[in-house]
Parts: sequence; structure tokens; C-alpha cells
Amino acid sequence: MAGQPETRRANDAGRPTQGARGMLRFLGLVVLGALIGGLAALAAVGFVSAVLWLNDLLLISPRGRMMFAHPEALAIATVLVPALGGLVVGQLHRAIRERRPHTPADVIAAVQTRRGRLPARAGFLSAVSGLVSLGAGASVGQYGPLVHLGASLGSLGARLLKLGRSDDNVTIACGVAAAIATAFHAPLAGIVFAHEVILRHYALRAFAPVAAAAIVGHVIATNVLSQGALFHVADTAVPQPWEFAAFIVIGGLGALVAGAYMHAILAVGRWAARLPVVPSLRPALAGAALGLVALWVPDILGMGQETLRFATIEGAFGGFELVIVLVLKLAATALCIGMGFGGGVFSPALVIGTLFGALCGTLIGNTGLAGDTFVFYAVCGMVAVTAPVIGAPLTSLLIVFELTGSYVLTTAALASVTLASPIAAQLFGRSLFDIQLANRGLDLSAGRGRALLQSARLKHLLSQDCVTLNPRGSIDDAVASLGHHGHGEAYLVDDKGRYHGSVTLADLEVMRGRGQGQRRVRDCPRTPRPVLGPEASVWSAMHQLQDVTGEAIAVVDDKADDAFLGVVYEASIARAYLQYSEELRREEHGTG
Repeated sequence: MAGQPETRRANDAGRPTQGARGMLRFLGLVVLGALIGGLAALAAVGFVSAVLWLNDLLLISPRGRMMFAHPEALAIATVLVPALGGLVVGQLHRAIRERRPHTPADVIAAVQTRRGRLPARAGFLSAVSGLVSLGAGASVGQYGPLVHLGASLGSLGARLLKLGRSDDNVTIACGVAAAIATAFHAPLAGIVFAHEVILRHYALRAFAPVAAAAIVGHVIATNVLSQGALFHVADTAVPQPWEFAAFIVIGGLGALVAGAYMHAILAVGRWAARLPVVPSLRPALAGAALGLVALWVPDILGMGQETLRFATIEGAFGGFELVIVLVLKLAATALCIGMGFGGGVFSPALVIGTLFGALCGTLIGNTGLAGDTFVFYAVCGMVAVTAPVIGAPLTSLLIVFELTGSYVLTTAALASVTLASPIAAQLFGRSLFDIQLANRGLDLSAGRGRALLQSARLKHLLSQDCVTLNPRGSIDDAVASLGHHGHGEAYLVDDKGRYHGSVTLADLEVMRGRGQGQRRVRDCPRTPRPVLGPEASVWSAMHQLQDVTGEAIAVVDDKADDAFLGVVYEASIARAYLQYSEELRREEHGTG
């Protein structure tokens, strides 16, 4: 009793020290976020500048094409440049383990499963692949490569400093936020995108570093990257009340366009996998096809930012022209991405959505009902298609607000998103990234906890604390072995280590009670038990436990002639579930 006051005083004295350390660590993470933001922003500036330079040099941009005075040579270049670019891209992908460029979907998977540690080599090669693809005129986007590049830089910084997985996730989000803030000149959109799409939770511990990264990215973009605005909006008229109903309808229809866009990309990818062509040559075939179509409709080449800007101007395209460019841009993007070009889906979605909104505005304008509100329809179509594709309605709205500064225009866009995102999520999925991950076996629809358990492997929970019996052994010896080790069931493993099922002590006792103690274990009735492989997930094991009344689940390697590896006990699975849940709770509430 006499020592308790001293102990209490010692604990009280330690609390400020722990608090000071926590504050220093937090401030250090904010500084690190700002540094990563600066690096990611500079990388984004260099990437965008290089793409624009290549577009002019390779006669992809409208300015480069207008300044070239040889029509015959221009036609040849229009076909050859994307094809040769695809050839280079295909060879780059051979150096990546998955034989494909890494995308924001890989970033989401790394963060949501707390795996982190994005491979630097794959990140660099994916960025080069995106640069070559965009420079050669492929119908892909720049924001996907920028997001992955920023995330890779963030992960590299955490790895060099030997930070934990939670800090790794935060630094990844910092790189992503800086890339978006730099590319769009929209720091708020960068912050929200990192939380809405990558982290998928809001915590004060993550917010400050991400905000610092986005601010640094915005400052660098404002002072270094002299890129034109995504689109220009002059003083706009105020829509009539009934037009907001039209904006909502555009949102519903835009969800269908977004669904068609996403599934076209996935369908081309499945079709490409069945082609009798080596994967490294598929981008070249797509580039040649793209170039041939671009001879008649050059608007489908590249990111399409000029097309997007013109689409927001009333009368720049006729109704029929909007339909043609819209359909061909969607098909060209699906072809390029599905056939293996490196690049994102964000920029093409912006273009496709703007063309769709402009088409709606043109049709309504022809009725004479609408006033000077054409740009409202174009922007509403843009967000109605883009928000479902990337799964970020708030980010899409903030991009509109930060680019235009118009509250009325943002409110109109909100009306479209109101229906677009929910309808698309119900019919197709939360985003193209989530659909791609689901096809790879990572389902994020049920939340981060389930995704984490799906990514955790049973091989890390294996135990050798179990009784194995040779099928040729006697019943008496089997009962004695189980009694000595205190287990109620055993696993039959032959001399070659192959698994042959399980038996219970109760069944063995019954056979011995009938005077069959000298019979062999293989003669005992087998107890039906689920069997899982070492790469099975903790989530699947939890489901199997619903039908298991025994002690554990046998783990067998069917790739090695049914070799018995060990067992996983129910208690181990429960502890893993509680551990992962606690880690997520601490991370999401800023205490980890």
C-alpha cells in the first residue's frame, strides 16, 4: 500500500512524455506529408509537361497537327505513332511482374488490405508506360498514372524511413492528394479524393498530412505548371427551376453511360485475353486501329482536353457530331485500356461525360425552352459519368467548384450526382476500380474489415499442435495417442505426408469398445471436415467454421500432392479477427 502513491506519481510523470512523443511523431508525419506532396507535385508537373511536349512533337495535339504542312505524312504519322507507341508499351509491361501497368486499383488494394509497400519498380515502369501511351496519342487518361506515381512515391518514403503499415497508408494518401491537387489545381478535391477513394475513412491523424501534401501540390502547380484550365466558364445565367429536374434526369442517364463505359473496358479486356496474340503486341494492334479511325475523327486521340473544352461551348459541335465523337471516344478508350495501353480512365470519363451533357443540352436547347445555360448541361453530364466511374461523387463536385468558382454550377452538378452515383452503384458497382478488384478476388463492397480478412492468408495461422495418425496404425495406438496429447480428433497422414481425412476420438472409442481395437485406423469412419489450402483467406475460414463442430480446420496443399501442412484452430481465427478489427479501429480513429 505504501508504494502506491509513488507508482501513481511515476505514471502521471510519464504521461506528458508519452504525449510529447506522440505530438512530435504526428508533426513529423505532417512534415513528411508535405515533403512527399512536393515530390509528387514535381513528378506530376514533369509528367504532364512531357506528355504535352510529346503530343506536339508526335503530331497528336491539335496545335502540332495544324502547324504540320504535309497532309500525306500527317496521315501516316496518325496511324504509325499510336502503333509504335503501343509496341514500346508492350515491351515495358514485360518487365512488370503482373505483365500489366499498375493502376489506382492497385493503390486501393494496398491500402484497404493494409498491405502497403507499393513496389517502386512497378510504379516507375507504370508511369513510363502511361507517359508513352499518352504521348503517342492513346485514348487514355493522365490522372490514373499520376495517382499511382504519387502513391508509389509516398510508399517509397515510408519504406525508406521504416514506418509502420498505418503510416505507409497515410503517406500513400499524401502522394495521391498532391497528384490530384497538382493536376486539377484543386487542393480540396485532392484531399477528399485521398480519403474518399484511397483511405475510405476520415481520421484527424491522416487528415493533416494529406492536407499538407495537397497544399504543397497546389502551390507548386500554381507557380510552376502553366497548364490551361480544364474548361473555361464565363459568367453563367441562373437555370430555371424546371432545369434542375432535367439535371437529375441527366444524372440517371449518365449512370447508364458510365456503366456502358466501364463494362466496355472490361469486355475488351476479356476479349483481348482470348486473342491468339502475345500480350506485348496487343497495345500495338490497338494503336494501329485507333490511328486508322483517327484519320476521320482525330478528336479521339490522346486525353481529349481540347475536345472537352470545345464541348462546353454552345454550337462548337452539332448534335450528330456529338454522338459520333461520344461513341468513338468511348470505344477507343475501351480498346486502348482493354488491349493493354498504360493510362487512366478518369480523363476519358470527363470527356465522354461532357460530350453526353452537351448532347443533352443541345437537344433541350433545340426545343427553345432553355436559356443561356448550355454549360450547365455539359458539366452535369461530366460529373454524372465521372463520379460513378471513379467512385468519388464529392471529389467530382469539388473539382467543378474549384475550377469554376461557381456555386450555382456546383449545385446543378450536385443534382446530377444525386441519382448518378446510387444508380451506378446498384447496377454496376461502386467504381471501375472496385469492379476490377472484385474480379481479382478482393471484394470491397462489404467494407474494409472484410477486405482485410479476405487478404489475410491461413498459412500465417498454421499450427503443428495436432495429432496425426498413420492410416495403417492400430485403433488402440490411436486412442492412446489422442489421450496422451489431450485432443478429441486426429488427422490421417500417410508415410508420404498426404492427407486422408480426419477421425474423432469418439469414433475410435466406439470401434475399440466393439472389440475392434486391433483393426487399422483407416477402417474407422471418417469425419467430414472442410479442408482449405494455405492461400485460403481468413474470411473463408470463418465461413467454414459455421459448419465445423471439431477442433480445427485441416490445411492441405493440393498443389503438392495433398500434402498435410497443419491445422488452423478456431481460437486462432478469432484472435486474428479481433486483432485486425482493433488495428482498423485504432487507425480510423487516429489512435494507431
